[in-house]
Amino acid sequence: MIQGFSHVGVSTHNMERTIAFYEDLLGFRRVVDETVHVNDGGTLRQLSFDVGGGQYMVFMECNNVRGISDDYDTGINRALGLPSGMYHYAFREPSFEALEARRARLLERGVEVSDVIDLGAALAVFLQDCNGIQLEFVHPVRPFDETDIGRVSHAEIAHGE
Repeated sequence: MIQGFSHVGVSTHNMERTIAFYEDLLGFRRVVDETVHVNDGGTLRQLSFDVGGGQYMVFMECNNVRGISDDYDTGINRALGLPSGMYHYAFREPSFEALEARRARLLERGVEVSDVIDLGAALAVFLQDCNGIQLEFVHPVRPFDETDIGRVSHAEIAHGE
């Protein structure tokens, strides 16, 4: 069996704003910050944040790289015509108290964040990062079991941008 993710790669048009969001606001430690000179011209800045458990979120920012648009949708969903949560990233919180504290800190810093949502096996809050990427902070309240296979539930879909 594999040992989970190594990293998830996403992109940004503004690395400094991304650093401010993930490092300063969320507290993720920056472990790599590399500039790659593309042989055909332009640069690719690649930055890795440690999100815990030996896993990383890697952001790439292209500057003047042939064949890569300067204005693609970094949030993924809108470009595909999907609601904002269809492609998203979820980070595990160690306790309900930690989840509530994270939500409170985000609200204090002016970030729009959902109420705590009961997902059955977990409690979660949702927000968007500075790139339009949907994020979820989640605290599992029970392990998955046989009742989760074939489970049927109901939900509202957020159709905002």
